[in-house]
Amino acid sequence: MTYTVAILGAGIGAQHVDAYLNLAEHYDVHTVCDQDSDKASALAAKVPGCTVESTLDTVIGNPDIDIIDICLPPQLHAPVAIQSLQAGHHVVCEKPLAESVQAAEDMIAAASAAERILSPVFQYRFGHSLDQLNALLNAGLAGQPNVASLETHWNRGEDYYAVPWRGTWAGERGGAVLGHAIHLHDLISHCMGDITQVNAMLDTRINAIETEDCAALSFRTASGALVTSSITLGAADDRSRLRLVYEQLSVESGTAPYSPGQAEWTFNARDPARQIAVDTVVNEIARKEAGYAGQFLELARQLSGQPHANVSAASGLKSLELVAAIYKSAAQNKTVQLPLNVSDPYRQNWQPKHLS
Repeated sequence: MTYTVAILGAGIGAQHVDAYLNLAEHYDVHTVCDQDSDKASALAAKVPGCTVESTLDTVIGNPDIDIIDICLPPQLHAPVAIQSLQAGHHVVCEKPLAESVQAAEDMIAAASAAERILSPVFQYRFGHSLDQLNALLNAGLAGQPNVASLETHWNRGEDYYAVPWRGTWAGERGGAVLGHAIHLHDLISHCMGDITQVNAMLDTRINAIETEDCAALSFRTASGALVTSSITLGAADDRSRLRLVYEQLSVESGTAPYSPGQAEWTFNARDPARQIAVDTVVNEIARKEAGYAGQFLELARQLSGQPHANVSAASGLKSLELVAAIYKSAAQNKTVQLPLNVSDPYRQNWQPKHLS
């Protein structure tokens, strides 16, 4: 079956279009919607028959569209998603899923009431090396997770923040923790267990913006693993890297900023006698669609009722609860436990001006 898609936002939406075009047997990009008509037209021109719209309500009100793909500024994610779900569409939503934990819960409730799928975008999960790691975990060749280190070291300057809503609490709802490192934090939860404890230091050291652009974080996961996460937007280039140390296996990722799971990873057994078994599993994993295309292929399987590995709405919610815990820890200079209490004000709004 082919599903019709409307892309809302022609920025990162361009990468979504490329992924859908790679999956033409599953998707038809019907519409591109953006206030910048030239930008929308240029993107729509890549898809034969694709229409251009400038009004969200027109797109959401179109019954011929199966999926609304939201690539808008973060403050618009929740209201547009809820409107789309209530109109009967499935929703794909770029990170962050929402501007607060409560807003994400409202989105999930709307999806449940409408009996539609809400799919948060975490394309980092889909790559050949991640498939290899998952196979090693499933084969019992890793053992318990012990420690991990993460690096989100990117270069963002005045040109990036020339977009008016970026770098502001009102427009972006957070800084590097929310907009850049959220992917690696999701991977840690995926590979080492949910994060249960947070300590955070945040600072704005690189750019003249409201939100943080540097961070030093430490986590404990449900498995007991200890994790450090180093974040800056003041590096010379863009690199994302993970080093994961399990009881019997050490793993190091590539450094590609948008797709670390698609580069070659190293998998080294602590006991050299087990390396042959590790290499055998790694070499048996076939390559398949990765990144956005990998996630959208799993979404197509979910939509058609097949077994799938698509990212759940619950994963998007947990990623935001971690963000809330990080901001709370930094603001209050203390260790924060997860999950947060349902009455915790950081679940409704983690912006410092709101909580001061």
